[in-house]
Amino acid sequence: MKASLLALALAALIPFAHEACAQTQTAAPTTAPAETPVTAPAASAGVQPINRIVAIVDEDVVLQSELDRQIAALTKQYANAPQQLPPREALERQLLDRLILEKLQIARAESTGVKASDTEIDQAMVQIAKQNNLDVSQLRNAIEHQGLDYNQFRKNVHDQLIVQHLRQRVAQSRVHISDAEIDSLLKNGNINKAQMHLGYIVITVPDGATPEQVDVARAKADEVKKQIDDGMDFAAAAIRYSSAQNALQGGDLGWHNANELPQALVGIADKLSEGQVSAPIRGPNGFHIIKLLGKRDIGSQIVTDYHARHILIKITELTPSDQAEKKITAIRARILAGEDFDKAAKDASEDTQTARLGGDMGWFTGDAFGTRVREQVQKLSKGEISQPFQTDAGWHVLQLMDTRNTDKAGEMQRDQAKTMLFQRKAEDEYESFLRQIRSEAYVEIRLSGASGDTGTASKPGAP
Repeated sequence: MKASLLALALAALIPFAHEACAQTQTAAPTTAPAETPVTAPAASAGVQPINRIVAIVDEDVVLQSELDRQIAALTKQYANAPQQLPPREALERQLLDRLILEKLQIARAESTGVKASDTEIDQAMVQIAKQNNLDVSQLRNAIEHQGLDYNQFRKNVHDQLIVQHLRQRVAQSRVHISDAEIDSLLKNGNINKAQMHLGYIVITVPDGATPEQVDVARAKADEVKKQIDDGMDFAAAAIRYSSAQNALQGGDLGWHNANELPQALVGIADKLSEGQVSAPIRGPNGFHIIKLLGKRDIGSQIVTDYHARHILIKITELTPSDQAEKKITAIRARILAGEDFDKAAKDASEDTQTARLGGDMGWFTGDAFGTRVREQVQKLSKGEISQPFQTDAGWHVLQLMDTRNTDKAGEMQRDQAKTMLFQRKAEDEYESFLRQIRSEAYVEIRLSGASGDTGTASKPGAP
């Protein structure tokens, strides 16, 4: 595998990256946890190493071992290109800042009831395994072969899911889109049908920065651009200099609909040729440097619709999976022998929504009923009946009745406009939320060679 599995896990679970808030105002707290050395478990008998505290984050701490794990994973990821990584001291501080922000987000999530279930974690592990062409058991072996602890890996996945749920909750509570806003956007014709693949570097400027601080950030951004122009790889520059949360992924934002991206970025990227890097642009959080990695016009939205009917036998305490499978297999055999599908569905299906309709699911897009149903309808011929297959609901057989290709561009435009407005506002609101929780937190850096960094202590509130 080209990249570490940990990095792939984080990339799979984290949506469009947000800038980290790198600096806060300084004030002394009323109380602070004392620095108590923590003894790490030793692999063998003998003297045990001291796992010291490298940062205090409200009532939590960041341990040296946590930071070392992050550094080791990233170093392994860039083993073939170590020159792309910044010096050790800068890398430590960059990763420590990210760990601090993650702990603040997780603490806020837990204090407000945001959770990630074991089922969600299992599904995420399956997703990560599939991305690496593995099953879950092979994924576990691969994780351990890379020297990572499997339970720690699952905890990292759990934490990223928690952050993702927190992000959604903040957006849902703070972002509201009116019909008038949608109508105005559609009327002005500002729906951008392009998709963009961007690289992104930000040199942050602290809130309330002095003119001198702005000048320092501008000079740094100009120097970064000069190094890129002189031949430095953009991804290496992002890793070394960017303050964005995706910096350690080389600043790669991936492919996004232009409407999903902050319009400031789109405005810059629209003026670039593919492969071109922008000059530093002053934004609300600092100086931005954009590279246009690719652009494509999505144009029409041709979607395949499916018309199918199915029969469901649910898995319950009284009907375990093996019995449900036998029952659905027998029903399928009767249909193949000549029994009417409509009658069999009305008599036997346990899907209360479709049984009375003879199992008719109506017209739907491939993902409407989940991955397993999509897999079945995509491989069936018209009139063909599937083999029995299992979903979370139970065991099914499905008959494909018809397909059609539809250009959804017109009817999707209003939904697209709403999504565009929501995502724009959600990005801004979460940036504001991150700055809020960072400024409210008591943070003390105890990394060797780092200066203290504290913020006012306060009790977190609901997002």
